[in-house]
Amino acid sequence: MQREFSRSQRVEQQIQRALGELLLLEVKDPRVRGVSVSAVEVSRDLGVAQVWISLLAPDDDPAEALAGLRAAGGFLRAQLGKRLSLRRVPELRFDHDSSIRRGSELGQLIDEARRRDSDG
Repeated sequence: MQREFSRSQRVEQQIQRALGELLLLEVKDPRVRGVSVSAVEVSRDLGVAQVWISLLAPDDDPAEALAGLRAAGGFLRAQLGKRLSLRRVPELRFDHDSSIRRGSELGQLIDEARRRDSDG
């Protein structure tokens, strides 16, 4: 019988959940306020975790938040090591997930097109 989730998928979910809690409760850097973890992808050997973040205010510039996350990367990795039962904690690489902003822009375009259709 095939497993429902692969090991890497389970690790991704654990990292995403733990990072979300750490960002909310432990990280005091004001640059990372309003940051949420939208997805995590780990490499095949579990050595690197690509962490995709989104901002509560989609119009904000993510550069400052990313700088804060990179500065807190060592702390976050150490905390993950304490919370997760992994032999080796993956290196964390942060990037901005712009899909929420793109979705919002597409929604606005659709609404605008509907208004034009109903007016014309």
